[in-house]
Amino acid sequence: MGIVNPQSVADTSDETATLLEVRDLTLRFGGVTALSEVSFDVDRGELFAVIGPNGAGKTSIFNCLSAVYRPENGTIHLDGTSLIGIKPSRTAELGIGRTFQNLGLFVHLNVVDNLLLGRHHLMRTGFVAGMVWKGKAKREELEHRAAVEEIIDLLELTPYRKSHAGLLPYGVQKRIELGRALAMEPKLLLLDEPVAGMNLEETEDMARYILEIRRRLGLSMILVEHDMHLVMDIADRVMALDFGQRLALGTPDEVQNDERVIEAYLGGST
Repeated sequence: MGIVNPQSVADTSDETATLLEVRDLTLRFGGVTALSEVSFDVDRGELFAVIGPNGAGKTSIFNCLSAVYRPENGTIHLDGTSLIGIKPSRTAELGIGRTFQNLGLFVHLNVVDNLLLGRHHLMRTGFVAGMVWKGKAKREELEHRAAVEEIIDLLELTPYRKSHAGLLPYGVQKRIELGRALAMEPKLLLLDEPVAGMNLEETEDMARYILEIRRRLGLSMILVEHDMHLVMDIADRVMALDFGQRLALGTPDEVQNDERVIEAYLGGST
């Protein structure tokens, strides 16, 4: 059950290279079109970024992938399984983990317990068996705690492991949020503005953790972020949105130099 066992991001001998397929995604709220026929793929092991001005549709994409919103049209397939019409709780079982811009930590629980909550859908023993804490229930909890300790080590949270989350610095809380998503053992990790509100040092640290997660776990990730320097430094490919429509999709250099992106997102200058 180890969470940080290295795996080859290129080893797709028994699988297709594409993990996520989104086609013609359209989402409306009354007369407002939040997304209009947006299509993209995410490959296994890829760090894919989505950029755009406020209101461009970035969070709407995440909410569709998380089954919080049901689009009017289009398809979403994760590893060949449709995500349209499923319950949001089912997305965790299918392999989607998500962090949130606005932290949703349990502030009165310590770091270990916050991370253990991310493993709830992986637990097989019931409440009563867990209370007895013998046999299978005991073995399972110890395995889950061991997996959490690996995440704590990966994200350098050891000094804070027994501290209440609400008492910790903001940058550490963002790491806990990331760790809880990792504890879900996802195939696809959705990172919703992971460096929002951080200073330069915290931003550089978070970028390092994201790259280390990718290196050690081979996870596919979708990054929504306003920090253009971060996006252009670490993303493999970038999709730019504006008013719910796809403006450009390509390498960071290609998107950064696209005239439509410059006009819509960068204010007309590089």
